[in-house]
Amino acid sequence: MSKAAMELKNVSKQIKKKEIIKGLNFSIERGEVFGFVGPNGAGKTTTIRMMVGLMSISEGEVLIQGKSIQSEYKDAIKEVGAIVENPEMYPFLSGWKNLKQFARMMPDVTDERIKEVIRLVGLEKAIHEKAGRYSLGMRQRLGIAQALLHRPSILILDEPTNGLDPAGIREIRQYIRALAEKENVAVIVSSHLLTEIELMCDRIGIIKNGELIAVESVRNESNEENIKQVMQITTDNPDKAQEILSGKESSSIHKEIDSITVNCERDEIPSILKELLNQGVLVYEVQQVKGTLEDKFFELIGENVIE
Repeated sequence: MSKAAMELKNVSKQIKKKEIIKGLNFSIERGEVFGFVGPNGAGKTTTIRMMVGLMSISEGEVLIQGKSIQSEYKDAIKEVGAIVENPEMYPFLSGWKNLKQFARMMPDVTDERIKEVIRLVGLEKAIHEKAGRYSLGMRQRLGIAQALLHRPSILILDEPTNGLDPAGIREIRQYIRALAEKENVAVIVSSHLLTEIELMCDRIGIIKNGELIAVESVRNESNEENIKQVMQITTDNPDKAQEILSGKESSSIHKEIDSITVNCERDEIPSILKELLNQGVLVYEVQQVKGTLEDKFFELIGENVIE
């Protein structure tokens, strides 16, 4: 079994005797996009700073490709490319010269590799323009290119779509997915834009008040056996349908003008429909009401997100 790209083992952080990060445990695999979400002040950026060695860890350890960020820092950090907050570039240099400058700080980064990452982030046409003239989206892409120069196994992006317009957000999302798939990079994305995280990520970790309260799969949830599902059943008599189902364990949770909404397990759906039809309730349509990541987030976090 191959090592996880990154693993956090009981990671905690104390400042002035106050525990602000509390025993985080999770791992991220290569080729996976992992979203790290939580309300403002939950501890996302503090955790990312500990992941890359910019902040000391009070307890626990961070392993990168099996190497400890504390005791094997140089070997571990070689595996990481990161943009924490905004990418900083020399505005008076072209995109190409910026990348050349960063390449000098790393071993074995050839011009061919620089051209490869430029193609990967789609900056071929603008690479010889001054970085100071770049739009915010182009600067983000140049930052990602710079972070990929040394072929890291992990890419950490803190709020990569911050300040971008919808077109820029879509572009960055597409590049992040492509990077995970084409370069087999583990991508960790911290963001408060839940819709984007849902479209971009394979799994998410939700942090609240310094604690990891859930790790959820975003993709392929529909393949899980007997997961609770919310079904909307359109019928000619929702009052009677509600009455029939009210005695069952799977009770109707909401009644509309022409439908009821039922929370049930997948394998209960046929018997629910059969019972309605047997008792003379006509069923016109059945559809799954897919809960969004936003729904799940507020269910776990609660409405008053900062305590």
